[in-house]
Amino acid sequence: MASTATPYKNQHYSELKRKCLEDKKLFEDPEFPVTNASLFYKKPPPGRVEWKRPREITGEPHLFVDGISSDDLNQGALGNCWFVAACSCLALKPDLWHKVIPHWKEQEWDSKQPDNYAGIFHFRFWVFGEWLDVVVDDRLPTINDELIYCHSKANNEFWSALLEKAYAKLSGCYESLDGGNTGDAVVDFSGAVAEAINLEAEAFYKDENKMSSLFEDLLRVYDRGGIISCSIKASPTEREARMACGLMKGHAYSVTAVKKVRLGHGLVAYFQNETIPLIRMRNPWGKVEWNGPWSDSSAEWEKVGSKERGNLGITVKDDGEFWMAFTDWCKYFTEADVCRLINTSLLSTEKTWHEVVHFGSWTKDTDPLKNRSGGCMNHKQTFLQNPQYLFDQKDMKIHKSIGQGENLTIGFAIFKVELNRKYRMHDLITQTNVQTSTYINSRTVFMRVKLPKGRYVIIPTTFQPQILGDFMLRLYSGEDSGCRELTGDKPSVRCWTVFTGYPQVVTQLYIHGAEGLENQDSADPYVIVSCEGSSIRSTVKADTLEPVFDTRAIFYRKKPTKPITVEVWNSNAVKDQFMGQVVLTGSAKDSTNPQRLNLRKSGRAMADEMPGSITLRIVTTTELTGM
Repeated sequence: MASTATPYKNQHYSELKRKCLEDKKLFEDPEFPVTNASLFYKKPPPGRVEWKRPREITGEPHLFVDGISSDDLNQGALGNCWFVAACSCLALKPDLWHKVIPHWKEQEWDSKQPDNYAGIFHFRFWVFGEWLDVVVDDRLPTINDELIYCHSKANNEFWSALLEKAYAKLSGCYESLDGGNTGDAVVDFSGAVAEAINLEAEAFYKDENKMSSLFEDLLRVYDRGGIISCSIKASPTEREARMACGLMKGHAYSVTAVKKVRLGHGLVAYFQNETIPLIRMRNPWGKVEWNGPWSDSSAEWEKVGSKERGNLGITVKDDGEFWMAFTDWCKYFTEADVCRLINTSLLSTEKTWHEVVHFGSWTKDTDPLKNRSGGCMNHKQTFLQNPQYLFDQKDMKIHKSIGQGENLTIGFAIFKVELNRKYRMHDLITQTNVQTSTYINSRTVFMRVKLPKGRYVIIPTTFQPQILGDFMLRLYSGEDSGCRELTGDKPSVRCWTVFTGYPQVVTQLYIHGAEGLENQDSADPYVIVSCEGSSIRSTVKADTLEPVFDTRAIFYRKKPTKPITVEVWNSNAVKDQFMGQVVLTGSAKDSTNPQRLNLRKSGRAMADEMPGSITLRIVTTTELTGM
């Protein structure tokens, strides 16, 4: 971690600490001073603030008291339950908090060697594709000798307050943390991929199969180290309003366990093997809990044996942590953030993914070929003037104080394109829009999609054109996708072009399918499209005489008079069999409408027909940036 984290604001923890120890001075951070500007940009705290070091608050301060636990934290005066919920989740994952709080033993107070304390700490956050090491001093804002923001239950434990200070520094000031998204904070703690699930719209509790599938998914996420949080949407006047069931609207809860709980007692429970899906959550306030079925003292727990209850750690106290039946969770909560730690390790027994990361920008230019801020698909004239290649947007909290802290409304579209495309798309002719994400003013837009074999283009955009900003695109696939940005508009002119020639026209060909092919013992057809020495081949369509190829090709043609050949073949273990062909002139004057053409023989017998026909569309233009 030490070698991979970039010092934030070029502040090197080890150097600063060494200098403080040499000078026998406690660190004072010039980049986050003890001033109002570090506290707020608009709304001041409710009282006179004094910045105090931990030893001025308690006689025996510690970073951790009896280890780290999701039960440590309480929310303060800020509306940052989302951050506290994320911290609760972090505390449950040793692999993660060791990254966020590096060298914690070295940072801990040592009562036996007080001279080794320099009043300096550092924490690490994953920001826009890299880990940043953020240094802070230990001066914390208090009112009446009490911490006013995030704090631990034990008044001499300070890891959460110091972590929050580092996050506030990264965000500009403490007030920038007032209102946010738990998933965003979890991503900053882990580099995970965040997926927002609309529980209300999906109505999982009304569909047993959908709900069971969701539970199994969340169980896998949790067991593999992922982090889950949830909330109930609220109007501005309902924020943190308590419902009759004990839950609170507009309030972030961290999920601290996902379990199939065994019902019954003794051997009966073992042999019946009856389970119920339960989920455990924590209120960042450290109090106020769900009071329905499976709450702390509900009668439902009588169905569970004492051993199973002991394994689950059931406690009957208002500590903010409680269990719910998964059905009730789906019914009462309206939103969930699921942060997945994507496994990219080659040395793993679990499912692994190939990761591709690209950084890009939406930029503006008067030249349409250079403009990269075309807006969403609603803007047909400019949509393709976007960068073309799941993606994250830079965090905007740091800009809140100057009125620029809102996230851009972003999304993306995926197109199935020609198998041999190498240049940017300039017009949508036969390419298929296979998926479009939601557009939302969120830091992250996530989508899972199953795509058949083929070549695809991802176009990340803002909703409106001419909106500028930076983005990060992350793509995870089961196999290496070879994802790259398309930057060229057309073939380049080289020094040898004068000898080899330069394309005169560009032709796009879409092969829909074939019908009535010659009967074979085993019909597994595929199509090959050839032009000027280059070719593309479709996937094999198994056991059919009426295949749907859905295959595209694009050719930049130096010799427009040379024809394009489309051949249909039958895949065979010994030798593939020719099933017919069509030869196309590909002239710019030809019809651009879909055509059904009869298959013919090859060579000298080309005039003779063969059984079957092929449906296609061909478009040719002399404008090389026309498609």
